[in-house]
Amino acid sequence: MDDLAGFLRTRRARVDPAAAGIPVDGRRRVAGLRREEVAHLSGVSVDYYVRLEQGRATQPSEQVLDALAGVLGLDRTEREHLHRLARQPRRRTKAPSGRVRPELLRVLGLVADAPALVMGHRLDVLAGNRLAGLLYGRPDVAGLNIARHLFLEEGDHGLYAGWETCTLDVVGHLRLAAGKYPDDPRLTSLIGELAMGSERFRRLWARADVRARTHGRKTYRHPLVGLLELHQENFALPDGSGTELLVLTAAPGSPSEDGLRLLAGLDGGLDPAGAAAPDVRDAAGARTTE
Repeated sequence: MDDLAGFLRTRRARVDPAAAGIPVDGRRRVAGLRREEVAHLSGVSVDYYVRLEQGRATQPSEQVLDALAGVLGLDRTEREHLHRLARQPRRRTKAPSGRVRPELLRVLGLVADAPALVMGHRLDVLAGNRLAGLLYGRPDVAGLNIARHLFLEEGDHGLYAGWETCTLDVVGHLRLAAGKYPDDPRLTSLIGELAMGSERFRRLWARADVRARTHGRKTYRHPLVGLLELHQENFALPDGSGTELLVLTAAPGSPSEDGLRLLAGLDGGLDPAGAAAPDVRDAAGARTTE
C-alpha cells in the first residue's frame, strides 16, 4: 500500500529549489527538486538515488535516510515514516486485533461529561461512551469507521464543520498506518473502498502526506444542539497497538459546554442527580455502566 520509492518521489516534488539553494530559471519543467539535485545535496550517488526511487535499492543506511530527510525537509513524523518504510522488507508488524480490554472500558465509563472513544489504527471506533453516541447520532457508536463516515457518509455539509481539515488529518493518519501495517488486509480493503467512493480521498492519498495528530480543535455541526467547538486530546495506549483513547472537551463556561450539557440530556438519560449516566459499549456489543 505504501513504499519508500513513492514517498521519496512525492517529497522531492514538494521542495522549493530556491530554498534548497538551487538556481531557478524559466526553463525548469519539473516540480520540486530533480533526482540528481537530491543526490548531490544528500551526498549519495545519482545512480543510487535513482535506484531508490525506482524501488531497486534496498536497505539504505540510517545515515543515508537522515541525509535524505534533511534535504527533503521532513518533519519528525515524516522522518519516522521514511525509516519505517525503509525497514519493511526486513520486519513486518502484525496488525493489532482491535480488542478492547475490560479495564480500558471501565476507564472510558468514568468519562461522563465529554464524548470519549477508543479508536484503532484503521480509525474504527472500538468503544464509545453514551455522549459519543449522541454526538454521532448513533445509540451504539462502536463499529463506526471515522474515515468511511467522513468521506462516504457525511461529506462537507454533514457533522464536521472543518471537513476539509479533517480529511487531511484522516488521510495522513491512514498513510502512517499503511506504512506501519503494510500486510493488513482490512486496512487495504478500507483504503480501496475510500478510493473508489471519494475523489477527494484519491487526490489526497496520491500526495502521500503523513500526519500524527495528538491533540487539536474539532468543530461539529450537530443537528440538534448546533455548533460544538471542542478540543480533542488523543491518548495513545502504551502497548504499541496503535489504539488511542480520544476525549472531546469544551472550554469551561463556553456555549459548547452548554451544548454538550444539552446534548447529554436530550434523550432523558439522566440519573437522579442530574448527571448523564455513562453507557459504554465495545465493538462486540458488551456494555459497561459505572
